[in-house]
Amino acid sequence: MREPDLPAPQRRGRGKSRFDDDEPYFLKRGRHAEPVLPGPDDEPDQEDPWSSWDAAVHGPEPHPGWLVTELAARDTELGVLKTGKEADVHLVRRAVPGTDRSCLLAAKRYRDPQHRLFHRDAGYLEGRRVRRSREMRAMAGRTAFGRQMIAGQWAAAEFDALARLWELGAASGRIAVPYPVQLLGTELMLEFVGDAEEGQAAPRLAQLRPEHAELRDLWEQMVDALVVLARAGYAHGDLSPYNLLVHRGRLVMIDLPQVVDVVANPQGPEFLARDVRVVAGWFAARGLAAAAADPADLTGLLLEEAGLR
Repeated sequence: MREPDLPAPQRRGRGKSRFDDDEPYFLKRGRHAEPVLPGPDDEPDQEDPWSSWDAAVHGPEPHPGWLVTELAARDTELGVLKTGKEADVHLVRRAVPGTDRSCLLAAKRYRDPQHRLFHRDAGYLEGRRVRRSREMRAMAGRTAFGRQMIAGQWAAAEFDALARLWELGAASGRIAVPYPVQLLGTELMLEFVGDAEEGQAAPRLAQLRPEHAELRDLWEQMVDALVVLARAGYAHGDLSPYNLLVHRGRLVMIDLPQVVDVVANPQGPEFLARDVRVVAGWFAARGLAAAAADPADLTGLLLEEAGLR
């Protein structure tokens, strides 16, 4: 039987782009200046908007202690962390004027329907449904309204997946993702993962050349995270060393708009197998023993964990 066609694998060559163009800005020469943090005594500009917390859908409770939820807070744009064909990520400082209450957030903003939206998205959208047939027809026909619906689906899917994985990680300690702060339309506010004092994002796994002991530890964290995903019924759908951060020795999974329901999506097992092949290949190329990073063995384990074997 012919295998279903998955969206084309992401390649790094000229003219090719990742699903979310998720190379960080600091890997693209001349693309952006680094975000600049205000000094400790600087007040937010009075033209900065009020916090949108009250109008948004909130992340899981209890909310982390570092998160500013006061309605008197203002959001200050500090710069661009990353750009992509489908979404841009901005660094935002949320602070209460006249107090020491502040936090850094990553604001991921999916592009409006007049710009290019997700390419090769049909395979990812299988298994996702909306209630009204009009909306389904608009999405299938890629009308302006349908493209807006699709953009909203990506944002909502990522928010829901992060919320679920955050709760699983808090309970098990076996997976780490940024805390999903809020969802408002097609804007997703996330925990900033990195050096909060300098505003420097944590490095991608792809940027690192870990020694053997660290490599082995990161691989074990990778397997733990994939097992948690599979038990929750998910495949990342676009997993690679470019959407894994390493922060203080901890592997942090990011960029989940294309998260796949491995049961509802007929291509779910293939997405899962591809995720494994990509990350196992990276670890093997960095010196991890082939037996420890065998893609076939790990894929079989994950399919069992997802109840598909």
